[in-house]
Order: sequence, then C-alpha cells, then structure tokens
Amino acid sequence: MKTVSLKIADSIFGETENILSRIKIPRNRYINDAIEYYNRVQKRQILEKKLKSESDLVKKDSLSVLKDFERIEHVD
Repeated sequence: MKTVSLKIADSIFGETENILSRIKIPRNRYINDAIEYYNRVQKRQILEKKLKSESDLVKKDSLSVLKDFERIEHVD
C-alpha cells in the first residue's frame, strides 16, 4: 500500500468526519472507496469519449457508403 498526503478543504473534511461518525467505518477505508468509485466514473467517461469519437469516424464512412449504394440503385 502507498502512503499519500493530501490537503482537504475544511468543509469537505468536516462533512466527511460527520458521515464517518455515523457509518462507523475507518477514514482510510472511506477515502479508498471514494477514490475507487471516482476512478470507475472517470474510466467510463474516457470510454464514452473514445466510443463517441470512433462512432463519428465510422458515421462519416457509413454515410459515404450509403450514398454510393443510393447512386447504384438509381442507375438500375
């Protein structure tokens, strides 16, 4: 495990301490869970952006192919 030192805004720290006193889990576990959750959210957003970008590339090619097929149909 790695040790990390970080600065947390007083309001966030206070809110976190309030929550921790109610749910009775260690601060370290709470912060690890929060970071793990946020990492999953970020990975999903990265994947969404990649898929959108790739979809846009395919969309252009698909429209070009569709136009070619339409021209072929009108020739017959």
